[in-house]
Amino acid sequence: MKRQVKRLMISAAALMLVAAPAVHVDAWGNTGHRLIGVAAMRGLSDDLPAFLRTPGAIADVGELAREPDRWKGAGQPHDRERDTAHFIDFDDNGHAMTANGPHIDALPRLKSDFDTALVQAGIKIDEVGYLPYALMDAYQNLGRDFAYWRVLTAAESREMDPGKKAWYRADRERREALILRDIGVLAHYVGDGSQPHHTSIHFNGWGDYPNPEGFTNSRRTHGIFEGEFTSRVARLDTVEAAMSQPQVSALDLRARTAGYLKTTLGTVIPFYRLEKAGGFKDADPRGAAFVNERLAAGASELRDLIILSWRESGTASIGWPAVKVAEVEAGTVDPWTSMIGED
Repeated sequence: MKRQVKRLMISAAALMLVAAPAVHVDAWGNTGHRLIGVAAMRGLSDDLPAFLRTPGAIADVGELAREPDRWKGAGQPHDRERDTAHFIDFDDNGHAMTANGPHIDALPRLKSDFDTALVQAGIKIDEVGYLPYALMDAYQNLGRDFAYWRVLTAAESREMDPGKKAWYRADRERREALILRDIGVLAHYVGDGSQPHHTSIHFNGWGDYPNPEGFTNSRRTHGIFEGEFTSRVARLDTVEAAMSQPQVSALDLRARTAGYLKTTLGTVIPFYRLEKAGGFKDADPRGAAFVNERLAAGASELRDLIILSWRESGTASIGWPAVKVAEVEAGTVDPWTSMIGED
């Protein structure tokens, strides 16, 4: 009963957020990012740590999912380096910017290799964006903190020395705060990756490209869709109902990231056709269905990546000297020196 009450409480809170006025930001907008974070957290499997499923943690991730937008305006070089993490401009055939750019199905392993490929193709790095690499980086960072949390939790439960036990407890609590922030950052980039304009050269109107179907070139297209319209029609219950079943059997991170973004890229032309037909005016049910499906795609992917990151963390090695998470959890290794530091 308590869990049902908590779910109702967080549902009510999220629905209140949906009803709040939209504030324009360069992503899904506040409403969309919050809903992706909340829906994903509510969908986590029971094998994940209990602290992640509390109403407070769910609400925190909803807010922290907005965080990379709130970083903006810090100055240079911060803004130049970070602002381009929110998108990647693929052409209609899946090449970065032009036919000479790297293809979505063959993304280089490292961002530096991606940048090199762009330069070789005569493409300006700052114009393309690097969303796939921001997403993968956020996923891997979460895995590190999950691994540390596992070790700290296991060590705290067995430690007999009061001083050491207190340190483990304090560091575990710090790690929990970091994990929520990690998930918030991952939520943001996963959310950006579900928004059609964040995967396409047609990111704000069709642009200066062949346009046989006469799609709009309004520079307000992007902002109205993800902000004003989404805030009117997005609903937590609708998003949750549209979420896919978990896909968490195995992970090739690069391939999964590319496949996720490729699916979103496939919604760009349907978006512009729907926009041309008036589907994003008032609270048109056609546009509402499109928005909630895209938010559900983001929430589903985020949920799955959190679960996969948690499960992968059990095979990690962390600290210095390095210790294996599985050995600490089994009680065969004392991680004190690795956690506190040798010096």
